[in-house]
Amino acid sequence: MSSDGSQQSVIYERDGVFVCSDSDGKPNNLYGGLLRIVEKSHGLVIEWLPIEETECHLVSENGSNEHQDWALVNTLSVGYKSSRNAGPDSVELKRNVRPRRPMTCDLVELKSFKVSGADHCHNWPYVTLIQKDGTTHPILNFHNGGMDEFLQQLDLYLNVKKSNKETGLFLVTDPKVEALQRSFNELQLFPERTADAVSKFFRDPYAATLGGFSKVTNFLSEALLNTNSPTSRPDDEMVEILHNSFTGFDIGHLEEHDYEVISASELGALPKVSRGCPLTPEAWTMFLDSDGRIEDVQRLKEIIFRGGIVMSIRNEVWKFLLGYYDYDSTYKTRQDTKKKKVEDYFRMKLQWKSISSEQERRFSKFRDHKNIVDKDVTRTDRSHPSFAGEKNENIQLLYDILVTYCMYNFDLGYVQGMSDLLSPILVIMENEVDAFWCFASFMERVGHNFEMDQQGIKLQLKQLQVLLGYYDPEMMSYLESRDSDNLYFCFRWLLIIFKREFQFPDIMRLWEVLWTDLPCKNFHLLFCLAILDAEKHTLIENKFGFTEILKRMNDLSQHIPLEETLCKAEAIYLQIRECPNVPQMVRDVLGLPQFVDPNGSESTEDLFATNSASDLLETSTDDLGVPVRCRTMQTNREDLDPYSDSVVDRLCDNAIEQQYL
Repeated sequence: MSSDGSQQSVIYERDGVFVCSDSDGKPNNLYGGLLRIVEKSHGLVIEWLPIEETECHLVSENGSNEHQDWALVNTLSVGYKSSRNAGPDSVELKRNVRPRRPMTCDLVELKSFKVSGADHCHNWPYVTLIQKDGTTHPILNFHNGGMDEFLQQLDLYLNVKKSNKETGLFLVTDPKVEALQRSFNELQLFPERTADAVSKFFRDPYAATLGGFSKVTNFLSEALLNTNSPTSRPDDEMVEILHNSFTGFDIGHLEEHDYEVISASELGALPKVSRGCPLTPEAWTMFLDSDGRIEDVQRLKEIIFRGGIVMSIRNEVWKFLLGYYDYDSTYKTRQDTKKKKVEDYFRMKLQWKSISSEQERRFSKFRDHKNIVDKDVTRTDRSHPSFAGEKNENIQLLYDILVTYCMYNFDLGYVQGMSDLLSPILVIMENEVDAFWCFASFMERVGHNFEMDQQGIKLQLKQLQVLLGYYDPEMMSYLESRDSDNLYFCFRWLLIIFKREFQFPDIMRLWEVLWTDLPCKNFHLLFCLAILDAEKHTLIENKFGFTEILKRMNDLSQHIPLEETLCKAEAIYLQIRECPNVPQMVRDVLGLPQFVDPNGSESTEDLFATNSASDLLETSTDDLGVPVRCRTMQTNREDLDPYSDSVVDRLCDNAIEQQYL
């Protein structure tokens, strides 16, 4: 009997089932619990209960999970909305399933499930449950075994078939629907996909049946007159739906454009790509000459693209990637640059600090920016140790830096979402001035995402449409049939550069890879394409519609395997680059040179055109991963580096700040 007195019986139970909140399965993010199948008055329900709550907490009788919030306005908006059961508004905690909370899924609502043994992303066998509405539950890790027993129980109560296209994907089917689909296939009454016809039949069997048979009698007139009835949701209606979801942003219409369809066979096989080791402190030191200049910048970027950067030197290397320092700067010139940037920052900070209340009352634009910043910073990454707790000094630093940016960039000011881009930078820099200038450089790259006319985001969505329409016409066709070919579900990815899709360690790695600008222009769009490619069969075989696709893509947050996706994105680039018939639109998006016949003149030099970065590193680096020619001087860096960052950081910043404050 449940806590509310209603009758229920447990027909399956297994302890030692863990839920993890990220894609890496890190031990500190795993929560043990009890998995069971319970028969309730309304039917069978799958439940996962945390260990500490198995005796005292049961989910509601109706099978819904009151701890989940599937509101699209919450999960898709650029702004924030408090969760019902969370404390302060939190980016990290605002997930569809919160750690240490029960999970529940009615068996009749189960659409499919994914099964996998231990792999490079997960240390244990696991199962992922996917509902009919697109809801994706957290991964269930079977640390103590028992996954086969759980699957056998599902097989007793469900009609399950294995996907022919995606390994480990099992589809829950209705025998009646399958029989009807076979009948439609045999009769060949419907020109559209049979699955779509079946769906239409169950929504309106009378209209669907008459419509199908009418095609037999009206075949000639249809062929001659070429009459087509509208089959998709009007653009105005679609924009209105999404407008209500993206708080603070006006999603306008995307212009129509044609796709040049080329079969996948012309692209050739997807090449195998592997990742490398990150840039180490020893390797970084060897890239610096005696005066502090960076030698072989291209090779340095290749190493970073291939493996990222070790945490301990990100503070230093990021400043070069983001343009805080020039690659040809010396220790001495960097000291001068640092001193000037300190003075410039505090001068701008003083400008807004010295605005009186009377002035602010008559300065509505500045006042509005301050109010938005104040609301945003108090709910930015509050679950991260650097920003957790009351009266956290880093929250004040976020506020000061963002308001100062309004003085630095009057035209743009502050727009919701910018705080997401600043927080990882502040964590790395641990310094107000350095964080500001690195953030300002980052905004030079992505500031167009936040412009009021949204032309930057619209352009990227169009470019992604071009890539997807060329690379996978089947996927694009399916999305079009579901009113999702506008790719609005990628909006958040592009706006804040995947910030909410990954936890801090992974987003830091992804950003530094993207900052190398390798191996081509708009590599972040290929990263999007890699995610969509991985989800293709899940979306199509589950027959997800408009709303379900939005939910499914949103549920990928914190569950995208970074290294695997980076490999696939680069592999797609290599696959496209080697195709001789790539449309000019695609070449323009990726910055590929004009194709030149092999018997003609050579094309513009292309990175990785003859060798991958890993090949270059294998042939020209030593055991530290350092270019051999860069190791011509074995010297004590401290002796040659009187103006190193450790010395620069000891500049009297406090005295300069007091001068302006």
